[in-house]
Amino acid sequence: MSSVIAGEWRKAWTGRAWWVPAAIGIFMSLLASLGFATQGDQLLTEGKTTATAVTGDIVRQWMMMLLFSSLLGAVLTSREYATGTITRSVLLSGSRKRLFSAKLVVATVMGVLYGLLAVGLAVASSWGMMARFGREPEWTQETWLIVLGVFLCTALSAPWGTFLGWIIRNQIGAVGTLMALTLLLEPALQRLFPAGAKYLLTIAMSSVYRDGKPELLSEPIALVVIAGWLAVAWLIARKLFTSRDVA
Repeated sequence: MSSVIAGEWRKAWTGRAWWVPAAIGIFMSLLASLGFATQGDQLLTEGKTTATAVTGDIVRQWMMMLLFSSLLGAVLTSREYATGTITRSVLLSGSRKRLFSAKLVVATVMGVLYGLLAVGLAVASSWGMMARFGREPEWTQETWLIVLGVFLCTALSAPWGTFLGWIIRNQIGAVGTLMALTLLLEPALQRLFPAGAKYLLTIAMSSVYRDGKPELLSEPIALVVIAGWLAVAWLIARKLFTSRDVA
């Protein structure tokens, strides 16, 4: 099994799949952080907010990395169907279950790395953005909880994307589905049906990185909901991969 994981690990670092999502996520997070820092500076000058709140807002914008972590996970799986190498990968791994497990392990580790990257840049951006306006960030327990939430959501998004990659088996379809769910469908449902939408995966994640909306789930329940979504996706993806033709 270790050799299969090693092979999938090398695949993960081959080509642009590992750094393109990260680069786009960093760019988008920096833009959002700068926007909140600029607005926060004005509100601080007017006495309408605190440095602690502005610091938290800046750090929270790095939750955008969860989308790009999920896209990475989806690409790691679905690109084998796009390139036609999935049959060879199954044969070399020895069984479908071994390949499925190996890709899940690698995707999860990549998600953890994306999470650590997001955390490091979130901390750095809080100092850099505040310093740009001649201010210093104020870190509290709440700020660290936001950072922890950003890390957890980013790390868990990679296996979520991998499961969807197995289910959809098409790179464009998997990437498009993730973007539509995260950026369009779930936010729209949250506005229309907040009582029910809080149980959707991305909305539950916003509880974990402490978005602060009153209609959101509590963090413990949100984590249970996230675990439920991942478990269901794992069951469906594993069942379909082991029962359908791989080609």
